[in-house]
Amino acid sequence: MNYQTPTLRRALAADYAIGLMPAAARRRFEQLLLEDAALRAELAHWQESLTTLTEALPEQPVPDRVWQGITARIEPQVLHVPARRPFWNWMRVTAAVCSLVVAVTLGVIYNRDSARYSATLLAANAQPAMKVEAHEDYLNVEPLTLATIEPGQSLELWAIPADGKPISLGVIPPDGKGRVELSDAQKALIGKPIALAVSLEPKGGSPTGQPTGPVLYQGALAAL
Repeated sequence: MNYQTPTLRRALAADYAIGLMPAAARRRFEQLLLEDAALRAELAHWQESLTTLTEALPEQPVPDRVWQGITARIEPQVLHVPARRPFWNWMRVTAAVCSLVVAVTLGVIYNRDSARYSATLLAANAQPAMKVEAHEDYLNVEPLTLATIEPGQSLELWAIPADGKPISLGVIPPDGKGRVELSDAQKALIGKPIALAVSLEPKGGSPTGQPTGPVLYQGALAAL
């Protein structure tokens, strides 16, 4: 397949951004992203276009006639409430209000801390090795099939932007599972067309600010 055909490149980037691409094709496409800056830019264009579809709509005031109509439908029901059972009615109303408050609170917490981007990093044999989910302030990493490393070594996670110069996102927890906190500068990278890579480094991370060991796993970060 000729991946240099503009029409095919646009179609592949669109399928990947929308989430229509099969798993095997996604892996091939993510491999292409690591080597093709123009293709990463094409993907970023599609992701930015799709992001506008999820933007919140501006609030609009509700006309008085709408509230009047709601009140007209609700108030007659008050007449059917038995007067001799006020305690149980109060209990039902209280339970309903509490349930609503809990639901709203959980919804706010979930939306605030939900993952926004995700990547499945592959080993050299194309087998999934690690899952990375990007939240607002941190990355959550989960091992799938990580290789064993020596006590004096660490796995370091890198962001590879369009210019190709790796930027460290931090050292992965020793067992490969946990959170990697992000600085403000690192947060700014999330959401841009970047690839992720994991290199084998000395204990505590690279001493040079750039990868010094072999790259073990890699994959593209995509919006959820």
